[in-house]
Amino acid sequence: MATRGSGAVRRVLEAELRAARARGEHQPHVVDVGGGSGGWAVPLASAGCLVTVVEPNPNALATLRRRAEEEGVSGSITVIADDSDALGAHVEAGSADLVLAHGLLEVVDDPALVLAALAAAVKPGGAVSVLVANRHAAILQRALAGRLGEARELLAAESGVLGGGRETVLRRFDAEALRAQLIAVGLDVTSLQGDGVVADFVPGGVREEDLAEFELAAASVSPLRDISSRLHVLARRPA
Repeated sequence: MATRGSGAVRRVLEAELRAARARGEHQPHVVDVGGGSGGWAVPLASAGCLVTVVEPNPNALATLRRRAEEEGVSGSITVIADDSDALGAHVEAGSADLVLAHGLLEVVDDPALVLAALAAAVKPGGAVSVLVANRHAAILQRALAGRLGEARELLAAESGVLGGGRETVLRRFDAEALRAQLIAVGLDVTSLQGDGVVADFVPGGVREEDLAEFELAAASVSPLRDISSRLHVLARRPA
């Protein structure tokens, strides 16, 4: 789904959905906050979930609706055209088996506030899945490309973004900072892994099967996890 190297994320989510079904949730309720054009929502609906997508971008939502119709899952997806700040107004507290925030914390004004809303939306025993750009990976990638000035700037910038309007993605987190934020909103971190450990560096001639196998093996191994392009955390609301 969506990127090279996302197999590790998919594996964790599939295990979480199996756990939800084992608890008696035959159609797990998934809330995808900032779900965009449905890169996760449509496959999850196809897998038998009831998915609520919170997304303000009308172009992304148009693509989501088209993809859902093509896959025959329009009836399993509820669309809320609003910002993540309004999550509590649209999604009942404690109603979701799984809440996704993939690529969301890089663009919101207050990630702590958003994480608190995600934690409130999930059921006791359910989980929040967070996927973010890794601050350290961005620094390393620029250094390896010889762009040492940019690497030094990112190393010093608290927001993890290049100044002068050159970027808008806020790379705020490394692995431990992300873990700490989730614990701070009352969630128990059960999985912390990398996504895209080497996928962004491997040449196109490498077999996808070999790359996927390596990514799965390396995703949870520190320090490889800590320099991956993205960080993925699954955190559970205590029952």
